[in-house]
Amino acid sequence: MKHAIPLRRRLLVRLLFTSVLIAVCSVAATAWLAVETTTRAIREEQGQVLADDTDILRRLSGYAATHPDWSGVQETVRSLSRSTGRRIALTAPDRTPVADSAPPGTDLPPRAAAAVDPLRTDTFTEPGAQLSGIDPRAVGPYELSPAERDRVRLLAEKRRGCFAANGVGTTITRLPSGRSILVDENGTVDGGEVPTPCADGVLNTLTATEEKALDELTALARECADLGQLKLYGPLGVGLDLTRPPPRTRHLDPEDRADGRTADRVAEEARECVDGARRKQLDPYVAPAAELFLGGGDSPLPTFDMSAANKAKVFGVTGLVLALTVAVTAVLATRLVRPLRALTHAAQQPPDLHTRVPVTTQDETGILAVAFNELTERRERLEAQRKAMVADIAHELRTPLTNIRGWLEVTRDGLVEPDPELLASLHEEAVVLQRVIDDLQDLAAADAGTLALHPEPVRAGDLLDQVVAAHRVAAEAAGVRLSTRVDGSPWLDADPVRMRQALGNLVSNALRHTPGGGTVTLSVRQHDGHVLFDVADTGRGIAAEDLPSVFDRFWRAEKSRNRRTGGSGLGLSIVRQLVTAHGGTVSAASEVGTGSVFTLRLPASAPGDDRDGTRPLPPGGEGARDA
Repeated sequence: MKHAIPLRRRLLVRLLFTSVLIAVCSVAATAWLAVETTTRAIREEQGQVLADDTDILRRLSGYAATHPDWSGVQETVRSLSRSTGRRIALTAPDRTPVADSAPPGTDLPPRAAAAVDPLRTDTFTEPGAQLSGIDPRAVGPYELSPAERDRVRLLAEKRRGCFAANGVGTTITRLPSGRSILVDENGTVDGGEVPTPCADGVLNTLTATEEKALDELTALARECADLGQLKLYGPLGVGLDLTRPPPRTRHLDPEDRADGRTADRVAEEARECVDGARRKQLDPYVAPAAELFLGGGDSPLPTFDMSAANKAKVFGVTGLVLALTVAVTAVLATRLVRPLRALTHAAQQPPDLHTRVPVTTQDETGILAVAFNELTERRERLEAQRKAMVADIAHELRTPLTNIRGWLEVTRDGLVEPDPELLASLHEEAVVLQRVIDDLQDLAAADAGTLALHPEPVRAGDLLDQVVAAHRVAAEAAGVRLSTRVDGSPWLDADPVRMRQALGNLVSNALRHTPGGGTVTLSVRQHDGHVLFDVADTGRGIAAEDLPSVFDRFWRAEKSRNRRTGGSGLGLSIVRQLVTAHGGTVSAASEVGTGSVFTLRLPASAPGDDRDGTRPLPPGGEGARDA
């Protein structure tokens, strides 16, 4: 019995829905955490990578600013590669290798990360970097001698004391050239406005080295611009002031210029010229320009440590998801387990105490409860049938045994002579007893699957002739006419002995329930690959409510079980078992007062399928025969 379960009520769908709900919550929580933590981590990593790249460029630019060539940069490159985990390679502008942290022969990245040129840098990584793009560490001829450094240091400490006495706090900072300057907390040189007592100008006076270098720069600048009597003023690294000439120079007014250019325009051209002159002056003291290539290297990708806040988020969301999972699972499991517990409790009871369980759901569990209830009902019916069968067997065996015992006792006591009529009666009772025992043995073998069959090619018409011949005498004695009808020439593979037994049981049953003058007809035909045997009678018929039970063991329409009106009640059960063993089916149709028809449906076989390859054609072809 199959039940159509709505899709929404199926246990599988409900479990899948629960799993999907939990998965969605988990994925959503995981995605949110991933976005939060990963975004923050990416920002941190990007900042770290940018800081590493800037530091690499700063270190290499500093090396180039303080060395006239790249001959000793290999160790610096390897040190930077170890500390940052990046591959670092330097090449000339034409891609000629200069230094590389990777093994020789390793391909370069497709594009350079930056150009390393201390005279033309676009990344100002050092305090005091010049707007012209010259690395402040490229001092060249402006580097002070040790004696000059010490003298400038003493002057800086003297001025700092003066500043402190006038309420201005400063610190001493040394520039790459070795010159010491004063810087306040805002990074302003000389603390912004210099107190009047401290404005002696001694600290900013050029040293001999600086004076010589500035003279060289002035001479180089005059080659590209008409500076007139303008002299460069101020030490390199502090700033070159082109708008404030020293006392011994004069300022050029616009009316002094033949082309009418303004002083600002003249100063701008002079500044551009001075920048070029400075690069020309510093070029012999710095390394040539190079291309910087950065790669991932052999080190693992940078990782990040999860912060306490992120850990708290992870644990909180994980706990929330687990709590939701437990709650949903508990609710669903309770609803699923409740009917299963009822089934388990009912199944654990003794067989005679099995009770029906309530059907509370329409899913697989509900169908299981319905099946359990049906199984309980079926077991009760089988138990009732078993008890009835035991009583029927006892009745069938007791009657002939009682007759045999009674006659033997009176014969032993000498009350009756053992004449031939008495012996014939005793033999008849013994035959009845033997028939019951044989029938029970056949049923037991069929139930155990050990019923022996010896199939062979059989012509259906021959089976009918043999059955009619075996029951002709009984039919004549009962005044019933036996007839056969064969349509076509059907063949089947079957055990002829067992088939004669099945058809014989049907004929015996029909003769027993057909009054004198009636007819029992045996017919056979082939239809849809099957051979159909029909045994029809014109007897009393079977009531419609009794038809489902006609093949049950020990069933009789006559409840008194009078042997004169019925047999042992096993004949039709044996018919069903024999037909089933041959792979066929048996059915019954009847109408009270008209008669009954029992139909055997068995698989057919082709005429040429017998063992010797041939079969004789049936004599006479189609037709009906009376016996």
